[in-house]
Amino acid sequence: MCGIAGILTREVHGDEARRAESMQRALRHRGPDDQGLWQSPTQHATFAHTRLSVLDLTSAGRQPLSTADGRYTITFNGEIYNFAELRRNLQGRGVAFRTRTDTEVILHAYAAFGDACVRQLRGMFAFAIWDERERTCFLARDPFGIKPLYYYAHGQRLSFASEVRALTKSGEVPLDPDPQAIYEYLRAGSFQDPRTLLRAVRNLDAGHVMMWDGDVRRSRYWEIAFADTEASASAAVITHEALSDSVRHHFVSDVPVGMFLSGGIDSTCLVTLAAEAGIDKLRTFTLSVDASADDEGGRARSTAEHFGACHEECRVDAAASRQLFTAYLSAMDQPSIDGLNTFAVSRFAAEHGMKVMLSGIGADELFGGYPSFSDVPRLTRWRRWLGEAGRMHAAAARCLATSADPRYRRLADLLVQPPSLSASYGVYRGIFSQGEARELVQRYAATTDQHFEDVLIDGADPTPADTVSRLELSRYARNQLLRDADVMSMACGVELRTPYLDTVVVDAASRIPAAQRLRYGKKMLVESVAGIPDGIIHRRKRCFQFPFERWLDGEWRRTFAALEHVGSVPTTTWYRKWCVLVLEHSLRSVAKCEQT
Repeated sequence: MCGIAGILTREVHGDEARRAESMQRALRHRGPDDQGLWQSPTQHATFAHTRLSVLDLTSAGRQPLSTADGRYTITFNGEIYNFAELRRNLQGRGVAFRTRTDTEVILHAYAAFGDACVRQLRGMFAFAIWDERERTCFLARDPFGIKPLYYYAHGQRLSFASEVRALTKSGEVPLDPDPQAIYEYLRAGSFQDPRTLLRAVRNLDAGHVMMWDGDVRRSRYWEIAFADTEASASAAVITHEALSDSVRHHFVSDVPVGMFLSGGIDSTCLVTLAAEAGIDKLRTFTLSVDASADDEGGRARSTAEHFGACHEECRVDAAASRQLFTAYLSAMDQPSIDGLNTFAVSRFAAEHGMKVMLSGIGADELFGGYPSFSDVPRLTRWRRWLGEAGRMHAAAARCLATSADPRYRRLADLLVQPPSLSASYGVYRGIFSQGEARELVQRYAATTDQHFEDVLIDGADPTPADTVSRLELSRYARNQLLRDADVMSMACGVELRTPYLDTVVVDAASRIPAAQRLRYGKKMLVESVAGIPDGIIHRRKRCFQFPFERWLDGEWRRTFAALEHVGSVPTTTWYRKWCVLVLEHSLRSVAKCEQT
């Protein structure tokens, strides 16, 4: 796991190395073990890298890395879990390797197969490969968007980096905020790919590649597709085989691998599968919250004891978390209403010497763990029952829009647009209503553009539940959970791996009909993994969350005191206050960067 950055240009200015070094310094936290800077002989390409050593801990693993003939050079962030198999296949084609890294495997796979190499890569990745002969650069991002790849294209020049704030250190990126992106953030609590806080910067979409030859060409190589199939008695067996295979591959490392363990099904399944695979000396880490009804520390301890894991528990109260919040803001790259818990447990794991941790992100989205799987279709049916929008709808919407309850304010949005699962999902997962978001954009982006659009991505899925699953994967998981997981774990020098978001697992799950895969209580997942303690299987679903409402009424009151209202928009819940506060923090950071 690493930080990458680079500058590609047709017209060499002579300052590319200095600019790349500035980006490299901003990425040092992502790779505290080593760093490298490379420039092509013609200076048309400059790559920077910071390294967190996980595979081949010797200096042979240093990046950027070039082929022996000097034609191809790569800077890579991520992990390729099937690199050993790919390496053997390439050796069978006569390729000689100089390192034991997955980085070199990608490099030779590209030399052998061109852009089709990404279809063979199993893992999380963002990388750039320069071809000195053709003067082109190939960039790619993994299927689920686990690893970010931000870029700025201007004329015949392109710069890229693992974080937006690092990209701005190149000194080339205009710092104007993107009003549409801010609108989307206020609606959803995170920026929706490919947009970012900055108008000029984009995130390469998940499952996409990009070729640069002075111009930019993007194309998709992977997307999830749920099959319209019949129920199968072997579905649990298929799921178990895929998950077992994924867990084994995710333990490939030259340093110890640990697990984030809660009291829920998702992480417990991973621990169960690790034990089944014979992983010994397993280390688990959890957060617990003093005096919280949602504290899962006890269940996590019991699970760890059940499997004989070495367990570490980080107890957090309001005072400790308030100190963490300041560090969290400093670590944040893009505004988000989540991520503090990931930051806290990642820092705790790092303090105990861990570099690689496994997380249960993706299980809820794949196996129906959220209420959204029933609530979003229900909202859509309700909207269709009301019929076409008209004067009555408009009157009802105006009434709801003035409600003190933010849920009713968002519900008003459904009445003034055609019914769709995507629109219902936006209301269900939303933070501010459309009208509130438009007003706040005018406040924070100082724009005269009154036209802002919601991101609607309805598709031809077999069932409404499949559509919700795709929405959860492509919007909530990708744009919030995975982005926060990447930034907050890497801020602590920790690589976070997600076994559920493995193409082998998702491809297997996508062939199981929704009626089986998305049953209440994640029954498909439970049936697939034998040996889960009964106390975990039969417990009510809970999402770990700090007791922010209680803290904001107590120790955190002064931090959010000025945010009871923003203009005429009420911020009556903790997540609305949080949403505004971190946005204001990010905009101030951009303003400071512009001044310097």
